[in-house]
Amino acid sequence: MNRFNKQNKSLSLFPRLLFSIIIFIVFFIFFYYGISSVSHTSIAEEKQSLETALKHAVVHCYSTEGNYPESLDYLVEHYGITYDAAKFFVDYRPIAANIMPDITIISLEDPS
Repeated sequence: MNRFNKQNKSLSLFPRLLFSIIIFIVFFIFFYYGISSVSHTSIAEEKQSLETALKHAVVHCYSTEGNYPESLDYLVEHYGITYDAAKFFVDYRPIAANIMPDITIISLEDPS
């Protein structure tokens, strides 16, 4: 029983501190990856939802008015289409009054 002998505690503290730091870094990396994955999934679902809403609005316009809308602004004003222009670029190209327009949606946020 060496109650009065002082041992060097700084040497035994370093491995425990290093282990704690490594565990913290690993948890932080997993947390960051999880948040990033959820963000990318959310953007993809938003894009799909916008595409579906635009197609439904275009078809609804054609069925009620007899022709396809001439612009995206017409859909926004008369059919309540809303979207975040900072996240998505919508290319709306009408072909003719009786042919469904070409709608392309491009995500402006970094996909990586």
